[in-house]
Amino acid sequence: QVQLVESGGGLVQAGDSLRLSCTASGRTFSRYTMGWFRQAPGKEREFVAAISWSGSLRYADSVKGRFTISRDNAKNTVYLQMISLKPEDTAVYYCAAGRYGNRSDEYKYWGQGTQVTVSS
Repeated sequence: QVQLVESGGGLVQAGDSLRLSCTASGRTFSRYTMGWFRQAPGKEREFVAAISWSGSLRYADSVKGRFTISRDNAKNTVYLQMISLKPEDTAVYYCAAGRYGNRSDEYKYWGQGTQVTVSS
């Protein structure tokens, strides 16, 4: 069992930066791919970024060059550094643990989400 807790969300202005963190419980954190997804009001949950246990990276086209995912296995934590934020990045951001992929059904464990709001 893995429990995930996100933090770092908030209200920022367009062009600002924000870093999300997700801390996992359990001793098997390093074995999982960690992913970030987001869900805007009235929209389906969408993939944002993923990092495998070996450090392989994957990003959604909409965030490439602006978002960076990283992990610290010693701290059981995965990060999402976001720069040049846009109003369309406004969403609830979820951390997930699972297999290396970009589909929600590839991830077994989910956090409760953290709100990111970007004002224009």
